[in-house]
Amino acid sequence: MRLEVRGARLAGRGERLHDVLIHEGRIAAIGPAAAASTYAERLEAHGRLLLPGFVDAHSHADAAVFAGATQHALLRQGVTTVVVGQDGVSWAPADEATQAWATHYFAAVNGVHPTFSGGSVAELLATYDATVPVNVAYLAPYGTLRHGVAGGADRPLDGAERALLRDRLEQALDDGACGLSTGLEYAPARYADAAELCAVLAPLAERGLAHVTHMRGYQERALEALAEVVAVGATTGAATHVSHLHGPAAPLAAAIDAARADGRDVSFDSYPYLRGATILSMLALPGWVPVAEPARAVQMLRRPHTRAAVRAHLDGLDHLWERVVLSAVPGELAWTEALALTEAADRLGCTPADAVIEILLASGLRAGGVFAQGPEHTTTEVSTLMQHDAHMTGSDAIYAGSHPHPRGWGAFARCLAQQVRDRDEWDWQDAVEHHSARAVRRFGLGDRGRVGVGAVADLVLLDPAQVQDHATYDEPRRLATGVDDVLVAGVPVLRAGELTGRLPGRGLRAGAGAAA
Repeated sequence: MRLEVRGARLAGRGERLHDVLIHEGRIAAIGPAAAASTYAERLEAHGRLLLPGFVDAHSHADAAVFAGATQHALLRQGVTTVVVGQDGVSWAPADEATQAWATHYFAAVNGVHPTFSGGSVAELLATYDATVPVNVAYLAPYGTLRHGVAGGADRPLDGAERALLRDRLEQALDDGACGLSTGLEYAPARYADAAELCAVLAPLAERGLAHVTHMRGYQERALEALAEVVAVGATTGAATHVSHLHGPAAPLAAAIDAARADGRDVSFDSYPYLRGATILSMLALPGWVPVAEPARAVQMLRRPHTRAAVRAHLDGLDHLWERVVLSAVPGELAWTEALALTEAADRLGCTPADAVIEILLASGLRAGGVFAQGPEHTTTEVSTLMQHDAHMTGSDAIYAGSHPHPRGWGAFARCLAQQVRDRDEWDWQDAVEHHSARAVRRFGLGDRGRVGVGAVADLVLLDPAQVQDHATYDEPRRLATGVDDVLVAGVPVLRAGELTGRLPGRGLRAGAGAAA
């Protein structure tokens, strides 16, 4: 396919207009705008800014990416690649039983894959080839790997189990995984000690790939948790990438700087919002309830003695309930979606603690919520971390339910509107680094992340004056503006703000296999 983008501005090259020629999915030439063209298919830029496609470094679009509404939300922000398999739980590599476990456990986060019911990373990546308009890169999930070896064992693995897990990680990397993710607050990975992690993660260093981690804690626990994963990186030689980093910005930035000065390869992603989103069971239930085994947890919650003990725990979380809005509640209580938890409790005629139990029982633990962080989590803290040169943008988007967090519809546009246009904290070349180039390098996604001859033509045309997020906590699915035309591998997937129906996306295989 041959296509010409005519009359575009390029970041860092002033106001001069350029034509960009694309041949067989790559940029073939860049030159001053000309009056004539030999290319039959043209895309008129009209002076808009041409940038490399954005990479969402932390996304839960594992299943949602197959839906047109999600595709539209991504492309209207300029996102052409999502990195999934996050927080240590997704679908491969897994046999049918482990895949079913991962699906049920993270249903309120990752959704349900429409066709995949177990298999290798290679087989999962193939489900994204020519079926979606964006690219999908995949992290091998530690919790899924561990479950396949030892089920929900609530102990560190023994030597034989560690060796088997490591072998399975190596096969997942051979199959194209772009790194490994851990969710150290989620079962079963939370039962892994540092020695177990060090024994398993060495293959990452051998391949130049990263350990991507939801740490054991954030906010007041963030510094201690960061020290643990940096130490694991020092032992294994693997790069460390922290997911959705938040907490005391100045001390965290200083700790990351110190680690990097000591030769550690440390990076992180974050998003520009003050609220988070997660599984309601993780947010609310005590650690002794097996939330990673929903059927067993539901049985326990139905027993009067267990329910009384859980209610006593929940009664101590009164400070939390007024900060929670229900985002996804499958089942008979679906009408509670979009309600504050306290309002849902009022309508159910019970206390918030009892409402939590009823919602978890009715949904089979598949409920999710959006929650406000504590008062110490401020715009200044968020902005400080976003200016760090180890930062890249990750939305942490969850698309399940009728009332999700707006970050899946607005995170990238919000960053551009605030960091570049309104606050002048980034210029457009900085935006390329934060939104695209660093993630391409971190995850080994081939020759993307730049507008240059030979690069894969994942490209975004953006109007700096119009780029803006419109999704809010009350109306979370409103589309962003300012990006109306997007190419993936040189194929127009968004034209005049609408999906074209073309599906050039693919499951990206890390390293050389990530090329178009």
